[in-house]
Amino acid sequence: MSGPVSVAVASANTLGEGVLWCDREQVVYWTDIQRSQLWRYRPQDGATARWPMPERLAAMALCEADGWLLLALASRLAFFHPERNEFRDLQGLHGVAPTDTRANDGACDRQGRFVFGMLHEPAEGPKQAVAPFLRLNADLTLETLRLPPAAISNSIAFSPSGDTMYFCDSLQKQIWRCDYASTLGQAQLFVDLRDEVGEPDGSAVDADGGLWNARWGDARVVRYLPDGNEDRSIATPVSQPTRPAFGGPAHRMLFITSAHDGLSAAVRAQEPLAGHLLAIDAGIAGLPEARFAGDPTSLPPRAVRGTSAEIP
Repeated sequence: MSGPVSVAVASANTLGEGVLWCDREQVVYWTDIQRSQLWRYRPQDGATARWPMPERLAAMALCEADGWLLLALASRLAFFHPERNEFRDLQGLHGVAPTDTRANDGACDRQGRFVFGMLHEPAEGPKQAVAPFLRLNADLTLETLRLPPAAISNSIAFSPSGDTMYFCDSLQKQIWRCDYASTLGQAQLFVDLRDEVGEPDGSAVDADGGLWNARWGDARVVRYLPDGNEDRSIATPVSQPTRPAFGGPAHRMLFITSAHDGLSAAVRAQEPLAGHLLAIDAGIAGLPEARFAGDPTSLPPRAVRGTSAEIP
């Protein structure tokens, strides 16, 4: 790694998440969940833009179809073409998940399918492990994966070969792995963080198979070797990093979203960078982002209000 973590975009997101790098456009996409906004940043010239979403956007994936994104909105899946500001509705989620859950973390597998989990949002009382993990297939069918339900799904990522899936329930403070082929293998404990500070949030996998996990509440991004041993740690200037993603021309830049959601005014004063998009040269190459193989144009478009807002 070279130098400390720096600010890529002073975005001041309430809950920055879902970051990914698009090789074709040479841009970073991410979301501010609580403000229902999609963000984009182009490092080459510093151009930054954002789009209002019809509801909270939790996670997303690039599509094989140029210019399209697959969005995991709070209550449904949709395709979105930023340059056209065009939505194509796909699938409601509350027929397959409890109505008091919303979409949360997600990533494409190496076969071009979108795997994502849900988050429990009870009207009162604590979160419960009732939220399923789901997979959208290339033919646009949706299935429930045979994984333990979660209160807060996170850390969804895949090994370079695609034969291992990582996932977690943040509240349980354990990251799990399972064989990932035509059928899912039995989940096995990968990292146990119950005796450590913070919770596991979003993850990314590098070209050598290392899992980089954002540690919410612990001001770190930690790299774990494929055997589960901690290999290195990146200190962040924010207590709530949320998700890392490799990007840049050589995939060596690690972009990190962050949040100030839930922080008191006193803590926010001590963390002026909370909510910004951060970056650091990871010293290790990542992988190109896997893309969703389904066809967005097979669905009818719908008109939306609002356009992109360029940010000086």
